[in-house]
Formats: sequence, C-alpha cells, structure tokens
Amino acid sequence: MNDNRRPPRRKNDSRRPDRPVEETEGQLEGRNALQEALKSGRTIDKVFVADGDTDRALQRLAAQAKEAGAVVVSVDRRRLDAMSVTGAHQGVITLAAAHAYYSIDDILEEAAARGEAPLIVICDELSDPHNLGAILRSAECAGAHGVIIPKRRSVGLTATVAKASAGAVEYMKVARVTNISSAIAELKEKGVWIYGTAAEGSVPMYQADLTGPAAIVIGNEGDGMSPLVRKNCDVCVHIPMKGRISSLNASAAASILLYEAVRQRI
Repeated sequence: MNDNRRPPRRKNDSRRPDRPVEETEGQLEGRNALQEALKSGRTIDKVFVADGDTDRALQRLAAQAKEAGAVVVSVDRRRLDAMSVTGAHQGVITLAAAHAYYSIDDILEEAAARGEAPLIVICDELSDPHNLGAILRSAECAGAHGVIIPKRRSVGLTATVAKASAGAVEYMKVARVTNISSAIAELKEKGVWIYGTAAEGSVPMYQADLTGPAAIVIGNEGDGMSPLVRKNCDVCVHIPMKGRISSLNASAAASILLYEAVRQRI
C-alpha cells in the first residue's frame, strides 16, 4: 500500500550534503513554521532573517520573536541558503528548542481530556520526512490525539518534517518508542484496537469500526508493515482500489484512514 520511494539524488546535485537527524531537530524553516512556533509558545533561541528583506509580514514575525525572547540576526541570504535543509527557507530560519517527545500515556490522557475515544497513528519505520510531516498535518486536522514513531530506522522531528507538517508538529503529540510491537502491546492492554493497513488486508476500511479507541498502523514506504507488527494487529484493513495502480503512499493512506475515522465518529 505504501510505495513512495524518493528518486535518487542526481550525481551533479550538490545543493547540500545529507545531514544527521539530530543536527536539524531544532531548526525550523519558513515563515509558517516560525509563526506556529510562536503561537504554540515553543521556546525560540535565535531567528536568522535575510538581510535587506523589507517584507512587512516577515518584519512583524521577527518583532514577535524578539518580544518572545529570541535573538534576531540579519544575515546574508547566501548564509541562509547554506544553512537550509529544506531549500525553501522563505528568508527566515529559526533555531528553537528541540521538540519534546511525549509518552503513550500522554497521548491517551489527551484523548481523555477531550472526552474522546483515542485516535492514534503508528508509523512503522517511515524514512521519508515529507511523509511523516504530511501524516502529522493530516492527523492534526483530523483531530487525532497522537502519533507514535520508533527511535530507530525512522525519521524524527527534523526541519523537513516540521516544514512538511505546515506547523502541525507544534500541536501534535509525538511519542518516540524503543519498539513498535511493545507499544502496540501497551495500547492493547489499555483497550485500544490496532488496525494495520496493507493492500492484502482482509477487511475493507469501510467495514472497520473506527468509532472506538483505535490506532492506525502505517507501514514504511518500501515494504509496508514489518511481519511482527502485522502479526500484532487486531485487524488488517485495505483501501479499495479502482485504478490500475495498486498502492498509495504512506501519507495518503494515513489521511484516508483518518478521515474514515472522522466520518464514522461524526
């Protein structure tokens, strides 16, 4: 179901070298990312703004960041280009405190505080930051209570993820766990049903009952869910396909399942 391999970088593409995840977890790029960080109350250490940029909206953002205690520095746009991970900094790069990860209990408590049955997305070793960012965005829009990712063999909350999430990373509780199967076992003990997604799933998604406590598992871009994770799911669902292509990418599949849950819960 999840077939979204990114094309290999061309040999002559020397825009920027690959960077380790840890290097960019506190870096936010673009105006929307800064605006949402300010709205959420996240601690901002420093804001780099393109020197000579006269855009009033950007100037207002910089002033708000300064009022919030951040150091605002005007730098040459070429420096911003060199710092940028996403290649779309829009004249501003923010260095903020690294995102805090939450626990599974935090996610369940969020659902309880809202008086709702838990709705959770579990990402099984996603490697594409654009997919994770898009899933966070869809999860936030759908009113999900949290997203669970593994510590290993998975992208974390990097600058690219933050950019792709369109600010949703500031509001969505993300739990980073040592083992996805153990996390699934913990959720089951607390009454959450686990719905895996796969092209060969035995139950069409429209027949799955997503009105109760539910966690939707999205497999990785190449191989889908790992065999052990698949085995631990309560139900394996599929999205009906009417075209010639037999799969959707991870973020599209997550969005469809999330909004089926929304439809059922209205």
